[in-house]
Amino acid sequence: MIGVSPDLDLALRLADAADAVTLDRFRAADLQVTSKPDRTPVTDADTATEAQLRALLAAERPDDVILGEEEGGSVAIRGRGWVIDPIDGTKNFSRGVPVWATLIGLTVDGEATVGVASAPALGRRWWAARGEGAWTDDAGGAPRRIAVSRITELADAYLTTTDARSFADIGKDRQWQELGESVWETRAFGDFWMYCLLAEGVLDIAVDAVANPWDLAALVPIVTEAGGRLTDLAGSDGFAGGNGVATNGALHDAVVAALTP
Repeated sequence: MIGVSPDLDLALRLADAADAVTLDRFRAADLQVTSKPDRTPVTDADTATEAQLRALLAAERPDDVILGEEEGGSVAIRGRGWVIDPIDGTKNFSRGVPVWATLIGLTVDGEATVGVASAPALGRRWWAARGEGAWTDDAGGAPRRIAVSRITELADAYLTTTDARSFADIGKDRQWQELGESVWETRAFGDFWMYCLLAEGVLDIAVDAVANPWDLAALVPIVTEAGGRLTDLAGSDGFAGGNGVATNGALHDAVVAALTP
């Protein structure tokens, strides 16, 4: 792609390669689905996609560290590292629901600097790099720059999560319910999609009670370059806190205070 940094260009090419694998297996009659020890599903498309991305990175960035959901690894605290979720939304993928994406993030000294979320079954992709803005395209249309909403009051805010039941698991069920009662509307769009919709200004608050680094690393640049903020529930910036809350920025302090008094 013309006019982007080499790292973002690579991330977009990685997303193209991932799309070719995932779309070929989406709704396939012979799709193989198994369960991990934590009872979450994994498909043959998850493992094949991550293997493909690792092979491409080994060829193009052999010195970079890689963390992937399926094959493991670690976040690069120093230097460069890639954080990959081959299919974010595997439950949707395995049931034929088109809301899933490949997430590809680059970190430098532990900070997320490049992110791509590619959702080919939706015909959508979102991407960002530090200092280059946040962008999307619709079904191959011209890229357009995106920005978060200007909502400043919780009473006017649109709130979303992945699974409301998970707040009980971390002892924040009451706080979640009270936050939901204080906003204009709530829905459970879930996973990558709610963060990308937030970056577009469609939603105002997205919260995950439980989240892994590969769930969030690619989304940090997309949210922040769109003018928003993504932290853990305690308000610490980053993607490795075990949970996540993203807002348009103006609402962030109020949301963190509601969830972590």
